Amino acid sequence: MIYDISQTLSERTAVWPGDQKFRTRWSMRLRDGDSCNVSSVTMSVHTGTHVDSPYHFHETGPDIASVPLRHYIGPARVLRLPGRQRLIDAAYLGTQDWRGVERVLFKTDASNQPEEEFTRDYACLTEDGAEFLGLRHVLLAGTDAPSVDAFDSRILPCHNVLLRHGVAILEGARLAAVPPGDYELICLPLRFAGLDGSPVRAILRSLDLHA
Repeated sequence: MIYDISQTLSERTAVWPGDQKFRTRWSMRLRDGDSCNVSSVTMSVHTGTHVDSPYHFHETGPDIASVPLRHYIGPARVLRLPGRQRLIDAAYLGTQDWRGVERVLFKTDASNQPEEEFTRDYACLTEDGAEFLGLRHVLLAGTDAPSVDAFDSRILPCHNVLLRHGVAILEGARLAAVPPGDYELICLPLRFAGLDGSPVRAILRSLDLHA
C-alpha cells in the first residue's frame, strides 16, 4: 500500500503569509500550434509539502543540495496527536515507545484542513519536544502542519534545535488517510544549489511489500 502524503501544487495552494505564491506560465502550447507543451513555475521552495535545509536558518549551514539523503528515505512512524492537543512537548513524547524509531511524522488536525486555506492554529513542537527528538538521534521529524514552530514564533527555536541535532524537517504533509503506525518514508528533495529548502513528492509505503 502506498500513501501519497504530498499536497497538490496549484495556484490555489495556500502559502505562508507573505511568501511567494505558486504561479504557472506556458512557454509553448500544442493548442497554439507549438510542437509540445512546455510550462514553468514560480514558487517558494517552502510551498506545500517541503523540507528545510540548515541553510534556512544558518548562513554557514548546508544548502538543500548538500543534505544527507539517508534522512529522507527509510523507516518512519506516524503518531496521531490526541484530540485537540496543540503542543508536542517532551512530556507527551515521553509517553511514546521510541524503540527503533528513526523518523517520526505527527498526524494532527491540520491534515483535515483544505489545502487552499492557511491555518494559524496548528499543533506544533515545543523547544523541549524538539530537544527530546534530537537527543534520541531521530533522523527526521515531520508534521502535517505548516511549521514545526508556532505561527507567531519569531526566533523559531524548534527549527534551530532540530537542525542543530542534525534532524531533517518535513512540513506540510497530508496524513488524513494514513493510520498511525510504521511505514517506509520517501521524501527526497530536489538538488537546488545554494537554496534553503525544496518541495517534495512524499510517500509512505506499507512495510508489508505485498500489501
